[in-house]
Amino acid sequence: MSGTSAALKPPADAVKPVRHPEAPAPGELLGAHYEHCFGCGDGQQHGLHLQARAGDGVSVTAEFTVKAAHQGAPGLAHGGILTTALDETLGSLNWLLRVIAVTGRLETDFVRPVPVDTVLHLDAEITAVHGRKIYSRATGRIGGPDGPVAVRAEALFIEVKVDHFIENGRPAEIEAAMADPDQVRRARAFEVNP
Repeated sequence: MSGTSAALKPPADAVKPVRHPEAPAPGELLGAHYEHCFGCGDGQQHGLHLQARAGDGVSVTAEFTVKAAHQGAPGLAHGGILTTALDETLGSLNWLLRVIAVTGRLETDFVRPVPVDTVLHLDAEITAVHGRKIYSRATGRIGGPDGPVAVRAEALFIEVKVDHFIENGRPAEIEAAMADPDQVRRARAFEVNP
């Protein structure tokens, strides 16, 4: 990305990310982190229903199909929807570290239009970790995983405790997520996004 802000450049003493030993295996579908998430949840009629898979190291791949409900200009994806797809894909990376993190900063470059009915192929990786800060980048391509770049982003995620969500979320949704008997789904509900 040209013109990346200083906030997205890891400091000199940042470390290389290390995949958690219990992270999903490469190729494994990560699934929705929360049923009602607009990015990946099945409980959102007009959501992205983004599907992410664990990659090698600390990377993921994902894809979603741009629907008519996602358009901004006639026949083209809304830029905010494309940014949401990038944010969701980047947020999925944190599951490979097995940390809870929220988006601190996200910068998006829009390279070319993305028409409705297009499948956007996304690749993301964590580039560095510095304390609670997780630096990452993603690219979205059209026409296939090796097609032309349509969007790209760099991001800074901040590791937080589950209290971040408990203290700021609506009580009904927090209580429902905390009551889920599936321990993995319960943990993943609080995985990403501020």
